[in-house]
Amino acid sequence: MAEPGIIAELADRLWQAEVQRAPIPPLTDDLGDLTVEDAYAIQGRNVERQVAAGRVVRGRKVGLTSRAMQDLLGVDEPDFGALLDAMFVDDGDEVALATMLQPRVEAEMAFVLGRDLAGPGVTTADALTAIAGVLPAIEIVDSRVVAWRIRLADTIADNASSGRVVLGGNLTPVTALDLRLTGMLFYRNGVAIDSGAGAAALGNPARCVAWLANKLGGLGSGLRRDDVVLPGALHRMVPVRPGDVFRADFAHLGSVTTRFSAAGEAA
Repeated sequence: MAEPGIIAELADRLWQAEVQRAPIPPLTDDLGDLTVEDAYAIQGRNVERQVAAGRVVRGRKVGLTSRAMQDLLGVDEPDFGALLDAMFVDDGDEVALATMLQPRVEAEMAFVLGRDLAGPGVTTADALTAIAGVLPAIEIVDSRVVAWRIRLADTIADNASSGRVVLGGNLTPVTALDLRLTGMLFYRNGVAIDSGAGAAALGNPARCVAWLANKLGGLGSGLRRDDVVLPGALHRMVPVRPGDVFRADFAHLGSVTTRFSAAGEAA
């Protein structure tokens, strides 16, 4: 484990990158042996800083749930980050590009928990019974690391490359669905550009919730009633251009839309 002073200094780099809207070189460029444990410590320090400033943790996101992304970063399990209240955007509202650094979008399901859930030993079935419902969602991922040149420790430290979360307005009980087979069609400016299904996230998005509950349990924490959990993308990340409008249409769940301002530039 890195020394507390090093953890604090690296956390401050990411914090200043966010405040100044200026991406920084990967942390692993300077500290190639930065561990996953170090990275979560950096993430936790900046989440605590946000909470101290009045923000509220409203849930968690799970990343790296597709085999392609795990292969890209050379890992064999997902990662996670915190969702804070300021990250949530209403369906259809415009996101100002000036508030982002290098935004990309992903369509996902979003789960709302009906009860607390913590490991060890949480199964996919346990997760399903704990989920109150599922919403259509678009995650706007972002990176404080220049040009998205991330390794695993970089993205974990950077709160799993979190940015914003757009939730649709239709909450559907999971008992009415086979999450694995729930399909999605993704549109940019009215043109279909990608598609996916729930099985893209560890074979079943509820399995991602179980993984997260067990991971948090090992850290002495857990998921809480009313938490929102993003279980992972159903397709590739799509870069954002000024003025873009994205819509995700989900079978059985409805749709969700996000739009971006015409002013400013995006990666």
